[in-house]
Amino acid sequence: MIDIVDIRSSITSGVYTASELDTIAQALKFARARLAERQIRSCVKGDSVKFTNPKTGAVFRGTVDRVKIKNVIVLTPQGRYNVPANLLEFV
Repeated sequence: MIDIVDIRSSITSGVYTASELDTIAQALKFARARLAERQIRSCVKGDSVKFTNPKTGAVFRGTVDRVKIKNVIVLTPQGRYNVPANLLEFV
């Protein structure tokens, strides 16, 4: 299997054409969607989770209140948050 450092260096070195980079981007988008689907399927109301706000870096801990198609409603002491499934970590 190829190392992530090798992948990054080959992409940044500029050896790929625009269509090859588009194919790589589509594959990444597909893989992210599958990861989010797996994360959503494993969430159940009452699970303890934590997530980090990508803008502020603040870490929140709470419980799952509701599982939606792509997001999860998390109850924290600070309030209710609509969190994308890929940002959740189970505690």
